[in-house]
Amino acid sequence: MEKTRLEAFSDGVLAIIITIMVLELKVPTSATWSVLFDLWPVASSYVLSFIFIGIYWGNHHHLLHTVKNVNASIIWGNLNLLFWLSLIPFATAWMGENHFSPNTAVAYAILLLVCGISYSILQRAIFNTQRHGGSLKAAFMKMERKGIFSVVAYTAAIPMAFVNTIISYLLFLTVSIVWIIPDKSIGKALKQKSTE
Repeated sequence: MEKTRLEAFSDGVLAIIITIMVLELKVPTSATWSVLFDLWPVASSYVLSFIFIGIYWGNHHHLLHTVKNVNASIIWGNLNLLFWLSLIPFATAWMGENHFSPNTAVAYAILLLVCGISYSILQRAIFNTQRHGGSLKAAFMKMERKGIFSVVAYTAAIPMAFVNTIISYLLFLTVSIVWIIPDKSIGKALKQKSTE
């Protein structure tokens, strides 16, 4: 399979995930401002999930720049990631509609944890099938450290949801801040490799 097919399929799935999430936002039946204020849990869970999907899309895009040939482990690793990401609209709606109740925040944290692990699996599948120079290997290791941090933060968010769901939400935001700007070290390593 060509890399472009994998990218196009992944982009399509992620676009559908975002579309499903926005369709979950129900239009209020009243025209008062107070009704909009009452929607803050739904709106904030949507914004958080939109940011996460955007982060996955951007980092997935940069990760696939390192791929020359797509094999079965990359295809299945990618499908595994997309499967878990496709459940985000459900978890987002459940958490927003129930005003970040502990059980919904736990389910969201578990889903983000599994998505993070799935991204790491895809990253490892790509790393194992490519020839890497020192700078590209260092870039992958940097991403791996960020992945470990994410897994630790999501794991911590699970018990924290029973203490205070705001703590879990802040942990989700912290992970998004760590990942929001795709790492440029992969791009730099690829440029360096092409000039060698």
